[in-house]
Amino acid sequence: MIRFILNDEPIATDLPPGMVMLDFVRYKKNLTGTKIGCREGDCGACTVLVGELLNDELHYQSMTSCLLPLGNAHGKHIVTIEGLNLPGMLNPVQQAMADEGATQCGFCTPGFVVSLAGFCLQHGVPDNEKAIAAIDGNICRCTGYKSIERAAAKVTEVMKERGGESPVEFVTRRGILPAYFNGIKDKLVELLAAERMRLLPDLAAMQQRPHVLGGGTDLYVQQHDEMTYAAIHFLYDHPELTAIRREGNRCIIGSAVTVSDMLASPVINDIFPLFKQYARLVSSTPIRNMATLAGNFVNASPIGDFTIFFLALDAQLLLVRTANGVEQKRTVALRQFYKGYKQLDKHPDEHIEEISFAIPSANARFNFEKVSKRTHLDIASVNSAMLLEINGDTILSASLSAGGVGPVPMYLAKTSAFLTGKKINEETIGGAITLLQTEVSPISDARGSKEYKALLLGQLVRAHLMAAD
Repeated sequence: MIRFILNDEPIATDLPPGMVMLDFVRYKKNLTGTKIGCREGDCGACTVLVGELLNDELHYQSMTSCLLPLGNAHGKHIVTIEGLNLPGMLNPVQQAMADEGATQCGFCTPGFVVSLAGFCLQHGVPDNEKAIAAIDGNICRCTGYKSIERAAAKVTEVMKERGGESPVEFVTRRGILPAYFNGIKDKLVELLAAERMRLLPDLAAMQQRPHVLGGGTDLYVQQHDEMTYAAIHFLYDHPELTAIRREGNRCIIGSAVTVSDMLASPVINDIFPLFKQYARLVSSTPIRNMATLAGNFVNASPIGDFTIFFLALDAQLLLVRTANGVEQKRTVALRQFYKGYKQLDKHPDEHIEEISFAIPSANARFNFEKVSKRTHLDIASVNSAMLLEINGDTILSASLSAGGVGPVPMYLAKTSAFLTGKKINEETIGGAITLLQTEVSPISDARGSKEYKALLLGQLVRAHLMAAD
């Protein structure tokens, strides 16, 4: 039985845990304000808020309900656009959208309102940049974004008055969101106390289940119908898989860690001071709130952004399976994980438990670059990462990765070796660009011709070396 709170209503359902929340709220609860758009997490029309207790605090994130299985809602608070309505009046977010003329056909408007309500529920100091970031996964087809940005600015001005008050207390006291939000924390505590067992508590049980699911942001796009009735093991129900920690000179990341978890991690931001800049190039806020690092690796896309990121770091994967009642573990280098297009060095019964990498030294320089048609929520034409160990102006070691230039995410061993021992200058940059053309094999597709991709990768390598100089 899956139990959660939908707006202010407790839900207990034995519907398939693989059913997505979008279908549940529209077809089972008749909450049709959540719109069906792309069903790929791309347009944001189906956005809902997901509230969860973390360290005895209630935290909300926006997620696209077309990719959110019921199993991942277990023990949480799900908020649709109907759950944000105030009796007989518009809430301040809705009013700001109306005042600024930020809606026309209205199809996308519920998603924008839900995303901005999520901004109002964020911990931390509110500002306009965060408000805009909250709606970076919402697409408007007809109104234009400047009026929506003005509405977001109005909401920001209201939220700046919050001070040290908790987000839920402030938004309910000010009538920004309905009063029932005040009681959600206690209801979740009660729900979780009653549900002492997790939805699928035994990690070993996943060996009997064909699908191990983190965020599902790729799997549901590819296999929506199959996933609805599939036997699934939900990684979100295992807090031990959502940790990020240091152990000596290594960083250890659990397989269910999301991109947003990394964005919020002091460990990650200490190692990579520009991580927030890099992460903005990847997907959108709702997808970053759902997508897991291990899922990005296993999806095996030749242009998986974080796959390319961690290839340059020589990340190691801890794979686990249970055979004949005995747990078996092995470590595989990410650089050896891809054997061909969508072919992995992974047994069907294995799952990734941890990802680890050596923390770069103080003399290291790391950079990630991505080129795509849209700034947010777009697939890369080419992406690349580089880690350099530098002494003065001399490269002691280099690790270069690239995506979009071959059938698998690529570690460019020859170019990396060429850079070792060289000084960063035009001769070195030119030599590296010439050599890397012999290592890659791009093809022409909708994201660019093979000649364009080869040229683009050369420019990204130039950007890496200029950033390190």
